[in-house]
Amino acid sequence: MKKMSFFKALIAVPLSVLHYLFYGFYLILFWPIQWFCLRVLGYEAHRRSVDLLNTCLNSTLYLLASRVRITNHQDLPTDRPLIVVSNHQSHYDITPLGTAFRKHHGKYIAKKELGKGIPSVSFNLSHGGSALIDRKDAKQSLTAIKNFAQYIEKYNYAGMIFPEGTRSKNGQPKRFSENGVKMLVKYAPSAFIVPVTINNSWKFVKYGQFPLNIGISLELEVHKPIDPKGRAFTEVFEETKETIIKSIK
Repeated sequence: MKKMSFFKALIAVPLSVLHYLFYGFYLILFWPIQWFCLRVLGYEAHRRSVDLLNTCLNSTLYLLASRVRITNHQDLPTDRPLIVVSNHQSHYDITPLGTAFRKHHGKYIAKKELGKGIPSVSFNLSHGGSALIDRKDAKQSLTAIKNFAQYIEKYNYAGMIFPEGTRSKNGQPKRFSENGVKMLVKYAPSAFIVPVTINNSWKFVKYGQFPLNIGISLELEVHKPIDPKGRAFTEVFEETKETIIKSIK
């Protein structure tokens, strides 16, 4: 791993401290807020609290002299479910995705380890309609994805999946696995597939978790939706993958 220059580190260290302080503060603050909203006020209040949490967490990147740019020129329907397929570069991908698809009630497919121990994040993943999968248990994973697909089909929500399975540490895409996307297409048959390309989020951790890199422009681009109905899955998957990859910088 490359080392940050001394002069850059002089700026990055205090900015990273500020970022982590505010990031942790928001995670702790919204934990009881989410609980109250869901248990007392109901689903819609909880959803709005998560939307606000995403906005607050995105804002902490500005403390790193960085910015988040979301490009979405698509007129995506709210009366059909969406299967959002994205490349994956760091955990900083998550909240911009949530913001981009907030009106579509974005839900995630995530590894089960994230369902415990992280304030706000674990509560939302466990109680907000997302799917937690055990990557060592194929049967459990496929069942969870099937149930998740049926859930987004029923309510016309957006289900978000990272087919690479793990983060790319240098921005270059890893192999895209088709199994999860195939299950979503099968059990959410009325869904559009929405390819998404994320650029530069890996650069925040280019030098490690501390200090974080500064002056980054995290860019998220929502591409034209693809209707898989009546088409061979392999053809649809290749089109989705190529759409994502060709826009990675």
